[in-house]
Amino acid sequence: MIQVWGIDGDEMRMELEPVGYVEGIRKRPEDDYWGGEISCIKLIDEYGAEALQGIEDFSHVEVVFYFDRIDPESIVTGLRHPRNNPDWPAVGIFAQRGRNRPNRLGCTICRVLRREGNRLFVAELDALDGTPVIDIKPVMSEFLPREEVHQPPWSHELMLQYWKSKE
Repeated sequence: MIQVWGIDGDEMRMELEPVGYVEGIRKRPEDDYWGGEISCIKLIDEYGAEALQGIEDFSHVEVVFYFDRIDPESIVTGLRHPRNNPDWPAVGIFAQRGRNRPNRLGCTICRVLRREGNRLFVAELDALDGTPVIDIKPVMSEFLPREEVHQPPWSHELMLQYWKSKE
């Protein structure tokens, strides 16, 4: 069980149970070269193969996962330079996708490769081996932006190597 407590230890509490875990090659966090990575999301025993029935009819899924190896002391709640690069502007944690986030949640849209029972194989999931998966959602074009997406120039520079292959 993943427990997330309210900011000041108040009564608000949220408990999340992982639906599965990532089986992948990467054991340590890296900032770039996630292109071509193939991972498997193995559902916990509570969920049988029927939980994934029909998922292969979608080209992509959005995977919500928990950055379980982030030290709570390294959480950022305010401004920082993305990747600590002083050439990029200091922006708030919610204006970037860094892993040292307050609730330590990540999400990535991945290509569906295949399903085998209660295992879903995906391409380019930027999560480590053993990472708890909180949710899997099919990507539907109607939930994607309905207008042009824009972003600051530094973010394009930051992502330049992110989806390239390691080779």
